[in-house]
Amino acid sequence: MSDEKDGKHNEGSQFKAPMNGQSHVKKLIAVVSGKGGVGKSLITALLAVLVNRKGYKTAILDADITGPSIPKAFGLHEKAAGTDNVITPVRTKTGISIMSLNLLLEHETDPVVWRGPLIAGAVKQFWTDVVWGNIDFMFLDMPPGTGDVPLTVFQSLPVTGIVVVTSPQELVGKIVEKAVNMASMMHIPVLGVVENMSYYVCPTCGTKQYIFGESHADVVAESHGIHTLCRLPIRQDLAKAVDGGAVESLQENGLDGLVNTILA
Repeated sequence: MSDEKDGKHNEGSQFKAPMNGQSHVKKLIAVVSGKGGVGKSLITALLAVLVNRKGYKTAILDADITGPSIPKAFGLHEKAAGTDNVITPVRTKTGISIMSLNLLLEHETDPVVWRGPLIAGAVKQFWTDVVWGNIDFMFLDMPPGTGDVPLTVFQSLPVTGIVVVTSPQELVGKIVEKAVNMASMMHIPVLGVVENMSYYVCPTCGTKQYIFGESHADVVAESHGIHTLCRLPIRQDLAKAVDGGAVESLQENGLDGLVNTILA
């Protein structure tokens, strides 16, 4: 049995893309969602900020090539420097290293009209050609769904764990199961589930209002043996900070359980 497992591991390792020789990443965490619009990039940014505050060197590889929003969340507008062979990531105010296609485009609003293989290839290049240096935790902001890019990432990059982001609707819960099942197929552990926009706290009476319906995240998590579940409320200050490029100023303790799991 042990030899069989080792054989599978070795077979899979043949597809791994080599990292830039001037870089070393200890743990690579992919943040995924079954569909768009659930706040995946927000959670990616917050996790990087919170882990960075713990004293670890963190980075974000923005793998959502056609919808890159990480630079906006951090208020980054400068271009990443590079040569024909290597690229240097942009660093945020608190020292988080960022690489996103938006940091390479001439204009931030330029559309990326590429086919799947080209998009997947760009993500691999962000891993092989970017001089990341020594990073303790790198977070991958993945595109939604289970298409070309997630498959390429899970096969080519040494992902050590996955965080799944969802919202309360039942349909989304079912879609999230596809992402969880894909992680299982690729033999990558799911570190936790984050239910974003889980509820709204009335500023007048303090009661919770479930605007998008009752949660189903706990059912999904339990059915797949996922022990860490975080629920974040709808907060105007979150949206305002991200739109204003000030995600590093946010205080958010709703992700403490997941951060502890990542650091364990």
